This record gives sequence, structure tokens and C-alpha cells, in this order.
Amino acid sequence: MHIAILTFEGYNELDSLIALGVLNRVKTDDWRVTIATPGPRVTSMNGVVIEQMSTLEEACAADAVIVGSGIATREVTEDPAIMNVLRGLDPSRQLIAAQCSGALVLARLGLLDDIPACTDLTTKPWVVAAGVEVLNQPFHAKENIATAGGCLASHYLAAWIIAHLGGNDAAEGALRYVAPVGEKEEYIERAWRNIAPYLPAPAPALA
Repeated sequence: MHIAILTFEGYNELDSLIALGVLNRVKTDDWRVTIATPGPRVTSMNGVVIEQMSTLEEACAADAVIVGSGIATREVTEDPAIMNVLRGLDPSRQLIAAQCSGALVLARLGLLDDIPACTDLTTKPWVVAAGVEVLNQPFHAKENIATAGGCLASHYLAAWIIAHLGGNDAAEGALRYVAPVGEKEEYIERAWRNIAPYLPAPAPALA
């Protein structure tokens, strides 16, 4: 399984790196999580430089993709070279998630038609202007597309992806690892309350 986190110039560290950390709690040989960037390296909104782990083209072939957020997302959506590549994203064959202003990328790609979205308060007017209903909640998903609003909702996206690709127990284990000491049960309960309604129903037990 390959999960790619799209990370652009001016990225928000919390959005890309929290998801990276939570997703990497899955320790199986076929599980790979990468930072996908347009070029060899990108610099965050606070000056943190990270190097490319995978390309945008490779991300379009991944099993799951998180579109990260940042201070230059509108510029990303106006870059034909980037957007032409991202048109290869396909929810019929991969999980696609967007964190905060990443929802604007999905909206501009036409992936949120008839799907409400979650995003941060700064990005909300731009997503609404793109014709998408914005919800006042941290997480929403429909079939293979999910969005989250607020930097600290990034673990919801990660857990949603893990639950789909690795099972609910793996998702709970990842959340338990990162949850604050003394608050683990409360933290996990809140996470499940937000994501469980959007997960596939478990298969009925065999008679």
C-alpha cells in the first residue's frame, strides 16, 4: 500500500507531518507513506525544508492520497502544470483526502461536485466560491473522498485511511500511540465519533 501526502511550497507542517506520523504507525512490509512534492524539495510556511519522497505522478497511482494544506494553495490551483498532473487522481480506484485548504484543490479538480466539504476558516470562502458546501465540523467523507478542517483534525484523515486499508484495529492502534497520556480513551472515542459514520459497515458474522 502506498499513501502519498501531497505537500507544496508554503505547506503547513501540522497538516502534512502529523498525518505522516500517524500513518507510519502501521508497521507492515507492504505499507509505504511518502511526501509527494512538485519538485526536489519544498519549504513550509515556517521555513522547514523537506525533500521529495515521491512525485505527483507517483501519488496519482497511489492507493491513497492526502492533499495537504498551506499558505499558497490558491497559487497551486492556478498552476497548470501541477493541476494537469493532479487530474490523474481518481476516487474510483484510490482513497482521496484533503486537509484544510487541500479541499480547494479537490474543488477545482471537480472532485467535490455534490459532496460537502470540511476546511479551515480562512479557506472556507474560496471553497464556497468554487461551488462547494462547507460544513461546520472537523471531518466528512463520502465513499472514497474525505475532507478535514483544522490542523489538529489531520489525525482523523490518517485514521480514516488506515481503517480502510488496514482495518479498524490498526487505526485504533495508531491513534492510541499518538494520543496524550491520561487522555487516550477520550481521544480515541472522539476520533471514532467523527470518522466511524463514514466507514464501511463491518461484514455480518457468518452463521
